[in-house]
Amino acid sequence: MHNKPEIIEETGDEKMKQSGTSEPNREERKQATLQAIQQLGQSTIPHYESNLYCIPIIGQIEGHLVMPPQNKTTKYEHIIPQIVAAEQNPKIEGVVLILNTVGGDVEAGLAIAEMVATMRKPTVSVVLGGGHSIGVPIAVAANLSFIAETASMTIHPVRLTGLVIGVPQTFEYLERMQDRVIRFIARHSAITEEKLRELMFRTGDLARDIGTYVIGKDAVEYGLIDRVGGIAQALDELNRLIKEQKGKEEFLQ
Repeated sequence: MHNKPEIIEETGDEKMKQSGTSEPNREERKQATLQAIQQLGQSTIPHYESNLYCIPIIGQIEGHLVMPPQNKTTKYEHIIPQIVAAEQNPKIEGVVLILNTVGGDVEAGLAIAEMVATMRKPTVSVVLGGGHSIGVPIAVAANLSFIAETASMTIHPVRLTGLVIGVPQTFEYLERMQDRVIRFIARHSAITEEKLRELMFRTGDLARDIGTYVIGKDAVEYGLIDRVGGIAQALDELNRLIKEQKGKEEFLQ
């Protein structure tokens, strides 16, 4: 008599051994999927090799003082190395800045704006939601700036928080800082210094402050932002700028 072949069920461990998958690797993939769901709201992260680099300026721009943990912040010590890396990376051909910021530290914002303005690679900025206060210099620092139709920008004078010593030197310091911001914005946009000062010190437009609140098309009419548009228009123009730069480099060679 022939004995019936013995059927042996493979355990999960044996199956994983045959497939070459170990338990730790499986757990790592599970943890990565859970993390993606928590952070991005999706189970898979899209991977796409792009020649463009995106820098988001979101929430409050954090300078030398650390903001409370519940505040959504953009830390300038994180942004500056990203700009340097994008400028040095030969695979990156253009940079797009996405702004939805309430403003923040004046000198940190100006530092970011100066770095963007001095990049050799083409840059575009898109104001979505809001590009308020010190976010204005960052928006105009790019080669070409866009603002969504419903996005807004608040233009107001420089303010100090905390202990302020009421002496002439303090007011002179504020005035010099204000001049730095005004000159930068006027140099990198189509608005004049006179018009910018008028908007900054206008009364009656803001409920608890002096300044001006501009929305979408108004920012373009003042010459502050180049065009009304969104991400599609910004990327189209950025690709056009990249082609122009490549053409100039080939011509010089």
